[in-house]
Amino acid sequence: MPETMTAAETVKHLRQGYDSGLTRPLTWRRAQLRQLQRMLKEQESRWLAALADDLHKPKTEGWATDIGAINGEIESLHHNLAHLAKPRPVHVPVRLGIGTARVVPEPLGVVLVIAPWNYPIHLLILPMASAIGAGNAVVGKPSELAPATAALMSELVPRYLDERAVAIVEGGPEETTGLLAERWDHILYTGNGRVGRIVMEAAAKHLTPVTLELGGKSPVIVDRGADLDAAARRITWGKFLNAGQTCLAPDYVLVHEDVQEQLLSKLADAVHSFYGTDPKQSPDYARIVNGRHLSRLTGLLRDVDPSRIVTGGVSDAEELYLAPTIVRDASWDEAVMADEIFGPILPVLAVPDVESAIETVNAHPKPLALYIFTSRPGAAERVIERTSSGGVCVNGTVLQIATPGLPFGGVGASGMGAYHGTFGFETFSHLKGVLDRATWFDPSFSYPPYNKLKDRILRKLL
Repeated sequence: MPETMTAAETVKHLRQGYDSGLTRPLTWRRAQLRQLQRMLKEQESRWLAALADDLHKPKTEGWATDIGAINGEIESLHHNLAHLAKPRPVHVPVRLGIGTARVVPEPLGVVLVIAPWNYPIHLLILPMASAIGAGNAVVGKPSELAPATAALMSELVPRYLDERAVAIVEGGPEETTGLLAERWDHILYTGNGRVGRIVMEAAAKHLTPVTLELGGKSPVIVDRGADLDAAARRITWGKFLNAGQTCLAPDYVLVHEDVQEQLLSKLADAVHSFYGTDPKQSPDYARIVNGRHLSRLTGLLRDVDPSRIVTGGVSDAEELYLAPTIVRDASWDEAVMADEIFGPILPVLAVPDVESAIETVNAHPKPLALYIFTSRPGAAERVIERTSSGGVCVNGTVLQIATPGLPFGGVGASGMGAYHGTFGFETFSHLKGVLDRATWFDPSFSYPPYNKLKDRILRKLL
């Protein structure tokens, strides 16, 4: 496919491929999924180098989050594809006569996937795999804020995948605006709420359905009886993974006041255990994506009394570095609690009990994730039942996204729609209802002119 194609030409080219029936056979879909896996495996060193260029992402972390995790998802999709794609029989009531009914999954058409910069492989390739598995043609738009990864994506995808039905479009806001002006059969966008509104507005002009994976302030509730050692390690890992630039990262902690001091101490110990006393020297700690985001993050700390910083607070603009930072006794009138942090700053607030934590969560927009650490099953269930969030992880963080059987998606301000596993296949499918009636049984009471006898029969049957 020529590199100079406009957005309109790209969509037209892929729609021709889709309309030809190219993407419908399961053999084509399976072959493309295998090619995605080959691309990830054979070019692994180049992918990891691109992640290091864009985000100073450690190799182990980059492999685990951007390559290993999605390879497992693609394998699961490939394995279950025949089951997902086959018609699903539905019971036909006797009153409707003799016949059969089924739900037929069919592809939507040509879809657009717009990815962010923080996990630039994972958050582009995985939804593209779901779209391909469902039988669609797909355009992937990588983020210009991860230029090395975007360039590699643009080079490798045409080499490994069928250019008649799969394309990558590089560029910034201008190119994204051009893509959004086109008619799509579905758009999946991952990013922030401001751009999510722009995507939704553009989609509305063509009545295009959208899936929005946004974010929000994902809370952690730490109950009094929780295993504080495990909680500290798992919160620290989930928060400072990718230097906090994770949509599912714990955004703040609501800890029972009786164990606040213990938890703060253990969180600081976990930071030092993971990254050493000077995380700047650690090969396992990433960097902030650019100077603008670093300036935003350091601005959040400007009004925080240094005495309340348990650990961290140090930054280096030249290296785009912000140390893993824990802030105690945060309050909702501070800048650090106003919006999603999306960086390595963890505010901790004390609460008198789980009930108060639930009330605090419910007083704010619905988050993408909610985490609860407790040794009391009843406490976890109470939080799950009385709060609303995209997903929940009990006694852990982030790893709910790595479970193929679970949907990944938000609710309310944190997004709409979901994907991963079955949910990804169905997001990019239309579930078409089909009723097939027999002609040999066609009783006259079903048709006008009606009379009292027909009326009584119909009332009995219906």
